Amino acid sequence: MRDIDEYAATHLAGEQAEILAAVRALLARHAPDAREVISSGSPAWRGNKVIAIISRSKTHITLAFARGAEFTDPHGLLDGVGKTTRHVKLKRASDVDEGRLADYVRQAVERDK
Repeated sequence: MRDIDEYAATHLAGEQAEILAAVRALLARHAPDAREVISSGSPAWRGNKVIAIISRSKTHITLAFARGAEFTDPHGLLDGVGKTTRHVKLKRASDVDEGRLADYVRQAVERDK
């Protein structure tokens, strides 16, 4: 797998493809210096290190933040119990809420510096 376009074409359809497109637009606006890459077989955004990565399941797309355990979570959207990562489950493209998710992206970018 070379890039996110190839990943989308071979792994996603319908609503999941729309979710990925919305996440890509969100990251382009709020983490413009992050590069789109494939990491561990999944679309990811990398600054100095991977700041965010998505994975798919049958029912949703998970947007995970590599250092999400360090985030403040005023929106109450972050799930996870590990030492580092936190994630948000996205079932519809409309779940990619610009206002709330942009806050997490901003925190990811700040921690990557």
